[in-house]
Amino acid sequence: MGSLSIWHWMLVIVVVLLLFGRGKISDLMGDVAQGIKAFKKGMVDDDKAEKAEPKSIENASAQPASRPSDVGSKAV
Repeated sequence: MGSLSIWHWMLVIVVVLLLFGRGKISDLMGDVAQGIKAFKKGMVDDDKAEKAEPKSIENASAQPASRPSDVGSKAV
């Protein structure tokens, strides 16, 4: 009683096709396929970005910019 037979599944498929139509279902599957392709492309792009070496900054040990001193300023 808990399992569905082939006739139940056929009825479900017919109802789904009647509700959504054949065109909407194929459009939906096309959108899903495009999403999967975009996801895979993004994953490949991330791998390429991680493998690229970071640019080194010359003068990394240079002195930090001096800040103006607060000596002599009036607090309001």
